[in-house]
Amino acid sequence: MVRVIMGVKGTGKTKQMIELINSAVHSENGSVVCIERGPKLTYDIHYKIRLVEASHYDMKDFAFLKGFISGLYAGNYDTTYMFIDSLTKIVPADPGDPAVEDFLDWLNKFSDKNDIKFTVTISADASLATDGIKKYF
Repeated sequence: MVRVIMGVKGTGKTKQMIELINSAVHSENGSVVCIERGPKLTYDIHYKIRLVEASHYDMKDFAFLKGFISGLYAGNYDTTYMFIDSLTKIVPADPGDPAVEDFLDWLNKFSDKNDIKFTVTISADASLATDGIKKYF
């Protein structure tokens, strides 16, 4: 399962993400991971969440992020939920870029294969979402 939360700055994406992360720590039987850009969530989320600061890694494209996610999962097969905050800031991309859709489709296949849930935020106007992105709303 992949869920996308999309909106411009100030629409409450981060607040919604924090609530989802903190509720996941109590409802999930496995590990919960959050990939973020910048240390903005450090003090707002439960201490049991594995917080990964993406800017410490040079993520130039979605192929790197796919490998990164695969590596996180390979390091802990007990992971049941991953959050990705500000996808198009972690990997610089325009929300209308077909690579974003391709990544979300890959993420959905990875989710089904490994029984992991994903929630992803994209900082852009939701009206800019392509049909390929909207199917994950």
